[in-house]
Parts: sequence; C-alpha cells; structure tokens
Amino acid sequence: MLEQLLQDYGYLALFLGTFFEGETILVLAGFLASRGYLQIDLVLLTAFFGSYSGDQLWYYLGRHKGRALLARKPRWQVMGDKALAHLRRHPDIWVLGFRFVYGLRTVMPVAIGLSGYPPLRYLVLNGIGAVVWALALGLAAYHFGSVLEGLLGNIKKYELWVLGGLLLLGGGLWLRRWLKTPRPERDKPSGPQP
Repeated sequence: MLEQLLQDYGYLALFLGTFFEGETILVLAGFLASRGYLQIDLVLLTAFFGSYSGDQLWYYLGRHKGRALLARKPRWQVMGDKALAHLRRHPDIWVLGFRFVYGLRTVMPVAIGLSGYPPLRYLVLNGIGAVVWALALGLAAYHFGSVLEGLLGNIKKYELWVLGGLLLLGGGLWLRRWLKTPRPERDKPSGPQP
C-alpha cells in the first residue's frame, strides 16, 4: 500500500513540499529513493523545480507587494527585517545559500525581492542555489538510506519505523522553529506613553 501511494503521489507531494518549504520532504524522498520507491534522478529534478519555482514566485511577490505581504504576517515582519540586514552585507552569497539557513527559507526570497535585487541576476543565482541544494540534500538522504541498510541488514522490516522517525524529526524541527520565531508585541498601545 505504501509503495502504491508513493508511486502515485510521491513526486507531486515532493514538488509541492519543496515549492513551499522543502527540507523535510526532500530528505524523506531521498530516503525513499534509496529504498526503491522513487527514482533518485527524478527526486533531484522534482526538488529542484519545486524549490526554484516556489522561490521565484516569492521573489516576485516580494518585489511587487513585499511590505504589504510582510505586514500581513507579523512573524514574517521580524524575520524579513533580519533577512534584509543580512542581504545588505552579502547579497549574492545570501541568494545562493538562503535555502541552507533553516527558518529563513520562505521569507528570504520575499526580502530579496523587496530589496530591489536585479531580477535576471536572481533568476540565475537562484537556479544555481536550487541545484546545489537539491543535489546536496537529496543525495545525502539517498546515501543515508544505503548506509542504514548496510547497518541494519534487511531494512524492509524497519522502513516504516525509519519513515516515522524522519517524519517525527521533521515535525519536531518545524515545531522548534515555530516556537522560537519572535512574535511582535500584540497588545502594544498605539498612543504615546506618559
């Protein structure tokens, strides 16, 4: 049943997951490719296209509606200001590597667009960054699955446990990031203080 589900929806789920966020779903897909449920070359290609297209969309939204978008999500406002500060110092490095900074993945393209970073330059450097990210994370997870199989012998009987563990780890990392994200003060008075 798991095999059929992955064959039917694995690449679509991977595309959507990498379009919106990405790390956890790519690690999971790399592991599943090592088990033969998915093809690693298609996992890497799908992760690249999902990540690249999602970040292009966020960049253009940031370029045209950046401040309004950040203002609607108070938690993003704080992270967006932090991202803009990083961008001012080393813009090209941040465009290439923001995917590897956990917690800034969605906000950084909005901030890059808001900063006035040139569209053609972003198109190219974002593509390079997406290729490196998909290859590094996808292949690491793929080889992790092979190493795990070597350590455990017949991993078939453990793969649901490993899959569950990876899902728990991903959920735990997301929860940790959500809890640590600074939130603006909600009950701050709007008038002058005496």
